[in-house]
Amino acid sequence: MKQVGLIGLGDMGMGLAKNILKHGYELTAYDLRPDRLARLTQLGGKAAADCREVGENAEAVFVMVLNGSQVKQVVLGTPGLLEALKPGATVIVSATIHPSDVRALEAPLAAKGIDLIDTPVSGGRGGAESGTLTMMVAAKDAVFERCKPLLEAVGQQIYRVGEEIGMGQTVKAAVQAFVCASYTSLFEALVLGVKAGVKPEILNEVFNASFVASPLTRNAIPLIMERKFKGSGGQIVVTHKDVGISMALGKDLGAALFTVSAAYEVFHAGKSLFPGEDNWAIVKLFEQIAGVEVKKQ
Repeated sequence: MKQVGLIGLGDMGMGLAKNILKHGYELTAYDLRPDRLARLTQLGGKAAADCREVGENAEAVFVMVLNGSQVKQVVLGTPGLLEALKPGATVIVSATIHPSDVRALEAPLAAKGIDLIDTPVSGGRGGAESGTLTMMVAAKDAVFERCKPLLEAVGQQIYRVGEEIGMGQTVKAAVQAFVCASYTSLFEALVLGVKAGVKPEILNEVFNASFVASPLTRNAIPLIMERKFKGSGGQIVVTHKDVGISMALGKDLGAALFTVSAAYEVFHAGKSLFPGEDNWAIVKLFEQIAGVEVKKQ
């Protein structure tokens, strides 16, 4: 496999593009934004006029757009990938969408002899740029083995979660439920400590040396202390969308999500209060209530 396609050149997609090209693949990609296509060509990729052109020039295509309706339009719409991909090609859905949305692609693609990989990712913009994403892969054995080198070009931790399409998105929904609740708990805990007179630097040091230490705490706390709430990766609007999928799946399955429900409402408020800002900006909501700032001293 040499020719690869990519739909979606946002923060995540541009990171994918960089690493696909770095590993020697020929890349054709499409995005609605001309400036993103210009950046792609600067990296050495080919800019396509539409999704169909991407399919005409690819053996495998990553789809990294925002939501399920966009994924369906890209794959099944006109001009779309289904019109152009050849039998034996593979569509790799790396966007985070509802499991039912990715399952809806399976039959139309199979009817044309096109394979499907369901593999949402975790790791944010930093992981996409460094090629260290965690990938939750659902695919048939032969399809997975054939595409594994390509997946390894963009991901570091590649977990095979099953053969059934939709299992990758289901695992991601569980991960995002935990991520969202972890963020809101972290924001509350930081504001609690600062309100009581503890320096943020001490909280940062202790949190990241304790049982709760994680990439999430190591990334978010310094950004909060430095008041970096824009352009630092991980937008509120995207997390809100992702956790909405977790909530919908919980409703579908009859699974209780008490803590996640509260966290989701906090992110809902954060999306309204701090549009265009990143996840850690939501700490400002709790700061306003307490009358303090978690700011580097």
